[in-house]
Amino acid sequence: MAFPTETVYGVGANALDDAAVARIYEAKGRPATSPLIVHVDSIEMARGVVREWPDGAEQLARRFWPGPLTIVLPKADCVPDRVSAGLPTVGLRMPRHPVALDLIRRAGVPIAAPSANVFTALSPTTAAHVRESLGDRVAMVLDGGECEVGIESTVISLAGPEPLLLRPGMISQPEVEQIVGPMRVVSDAGSGPHPSPGMHARHYSPRTPLLLLDGAALPPGRGALLWIATPLACARAIRMPAEPDAYAARIYEVLHQLDAEGLDWIAVERPPSATMWAGIADRLERAAAK
Repeated sequence: MAFPTETVYGVGANALDDAAVARIYEAKGRPATSPLIVHVDSIEMARGVVREWPDGAEQLARRFWPGPLTIVLPKADCVPDRVSAGLPTVGLRMPRHPVALDLIRRAGVPIAAPSANVFTALSPTTAAHVRESLGDRVAMVLDGGECEVGIESTVISLAGPEPLLLRPGMISQPEVEQIVGPMRVVSDAGSGPHPSPGMHARHYSPRTPLLLLDGAALPPGRGALLWIATPLACARAIRMPAEPDAYAARIYEVLHQLDAEGLDWIAVERPPSATMWAGIADRLERAAAK
């Protein structure tokens, strides 16, 4: 079933049941090289699905859980290899949405759940987005309203000799580094299984071509412009919030609306380079990739 989290809606199944997990991949058209995040309702449940729980994980969980931070650690044998794309690690997160937490508690098992959409498409932040993307490929959609955060979680790995930032999000790199020390950023997964979801070159993409602008002229045709500071002349111009939290909470909803209008293009002013915008910039760059 699909369910809301504070980041985006997820499509989930029992993370310890290989056949159930296979249905997630089938519903999304997701390649086997892209792992799933396992959602838990407590630190105790998280410890039950990993081989190691270092002090850094404990400190991060106590600081940021429940919330939009995923921690990658060596997985326990009870977690099917399909969940981790065949890697010996698993990403864990405790969501902040009350519906998600209640679902995990009632299920009594950790829930593997990527975003509830066709693979590489725009992520869903409402139940309607889920139905538009997956239709009857999910048995049920729990409607918990609009997602609060609006983009996917920050993903870090503590599975190796140094902390790694695998996917930026709205919990920033400096915030995490205050606890685990300097992190190396890994943005290209290369070939083979990916250490984190969201590392494909093209991802989070509307059907309509998306262009990232640095103050350049708009292309010909019928399109829309999303801007923060540079209001270029465009018949369909939408001013986006200047604060990163508010921008993240709105961006997918606006892109879903524009994607339904049959436009020739969607142009987005490149966001600021400040650290708190890193997750937003990552999503937009991958959405605009060819």
